[in-house]
Amino acid sequence: MSNPSIYQPPYTITAAILNRVAAISEAIGRLTVLTDQARALRLRRINRIRTIHGSLAIEGNTLSEAQITAILEGKRVIAPPREVQEVKNALAAYDRFDTWKPSSEKDLLEAHRILMSGLIDEVGLYRHGGVGVMAGQQVIHMAPPADRVPQLMADLFGWLGATDAHPLIASSVFHYEFEFIHPFADGNGRMGRLWQSLILARWNPLFADIPVESLIFENQAEYYQAIQEGTQKSDSAPFIAFMLRMILDTVTSSAPQVSPQVTPQVGELLAAIRGEMGREALQSALGLSDRKSFRERYLKPALTDGLIEMTIPDKPNSRLQKYRLTDKGRQVMARHGGR
Repeated sequence: MSNPSIYQPPYTITAAILNRVAAISEAIGRLTVLTDQARALRLRRINRIRTIHGSLAIEGNTLSEAQITAILEGKRVIAPPREVQEVKNALAAYDRFDTWKPSSEKDLLEAHRILMSGLIDEVGLYRHGGVGVMAGQQVIHMAPPADRVPQLMADLFGWLGATDAHPLIASSVFHYEFEFIHPFADGNGRMGRLWQSLILARWNPLFADIPVESLIFENQAEYYQAIQEGTQKSDSAPFIAFMLRMILDTVTSSAPQVSPQVTPQVGELLAAIRGEMGREALQSALGLSDRKSFRERYLKPALTDGLIEMTIPDKPNSRLQKYRLTDKGRQVMARHGGR
């Protein structure tokens, strides 16, 4: 894809990103074998409610999953009218989800019109004024001027239609670039997340109903931090790595667990180990900068469960310490479709 006339968003493919793409693909393969249609439909409804709850909660909506379910069933809910309207709009948007094409700008504008109907004046239209991206009270990004938005969005759709990047990566890049451009007066966060789900669902239909949103909500500060880091570096790799971690965690927790004790984090660690690896190499492969979080959430549980072992067990803090899979760890990987 070397056509110079097509815009190319700046991003680097790191080892962590590749490892996560592989792990997600394997987990999705396991999920695809769920053949019980009744269960799949029930799961679909529960997950759609969780998705809508997560996406709107990020934007400050206070309605619970129970209240969203009540609105879905046509019951009256005592809540701020604006928040009820947001839920009704989101339900209407997800009803149309299967009819939209990710590379269609017309569909994106229609989705915005449905999602923001009755909430703002400029629905289904790109903004006419300047906007900043807020995290709480702090402005973390000033979006490009309004008169550049149509061309920037045309470039982004041109890239999406032509790219041969893996959909997991392409959808994350689109999401990041979309938030950077911030094309609408309001609703950019929920639109960016909706469109990433749409791109993923065209790759694998399961993504229409996997509630990545609820995990982003639980890790909201990190979501904004990843956007900010991408902007500072002029490279969306930190955001891609973050989104893939959210997707992997969601897909792994949606999958029927053969070994319930294996958390998504431990599963990711097992998938990243090649032969014997030191702590720094493992952290790098997983794209994790926080040493404490790596030790507590990845390393310790894997050691405790006997899935990995130290190469120098009598000197746990040795600077030469490395880690490798045990037989038990290899069996868990084999059962989970790992290599």
